[in-house]
Amino acid sequence: MVFRLGCVVEGDGETEAVPVLVRRLATDLHPGLQVVTTNLVLRVPRYRLVRPGELERHVVFLAARLADAILVIIDSDDDCPAELGPLLHSRAINAHSALPVAVVLAKFEYESWFLGAAGSLAGRRGLGTSLQPHPDPESVRGAKGWLSRNMEGSRIYKETSDQAALTAVFDMDAALSACDSFRKCHKEIGSLLSGCVAG
Repeated sequence: MVFRLGCVVEGDGETEAVPVLVRRLATDLHPGLQVVTTNLVLRVPRYRLVRPGELERHVVFLAARLADAILVIIDSDDDCPAELGPLLHSRAINAHSALPVAVVLAKFEYESWFLGAAGSLAGRRGLGTSLQPHPDPESVRGAKGWLSRNMEGSRIYKETSDQAALTAVFDMDAALSACDSFRKCHKEIGSLLSGCVAG
């Protein structure tokens, strides 16, 4: 079965990382499901996406490209995910009520999920071999900087080259245990996938 998933993301790194994440979850939850995101990933700067009408416009665009469902993943930055998330979800549903939509806000940053599973990333992409998970990953304002500080030599974390690669290997169970927003992400993506299979 083929599932065409439209994605709205805010950064260059997420354009590759989010499809990797969704495919990993699909493999775990519904092994026979083929998730297709080709030509269905839109990068929209966060400051634009939250403006009235912008999210709606992109939802309509993805619907016209025959997406079966839409996933929006952005960083919460300093906004409360529990407030901004439902607001964006409501706007997206109002734009195209027939299409399943999930909205996920990573607490502060997507990379916070890597901090919660940092032990599984030790020795990868320049990260130190003795790397341990952060005790409170979603309290860190600047997860990208934390990753850079824990890289060896002069290496620094680069979203465009490291985010998808780390998404492919981080321990999702560890992130589920450590990060509320990743539990929300897992649940929302799982619901989209299950809806496709059931439909």
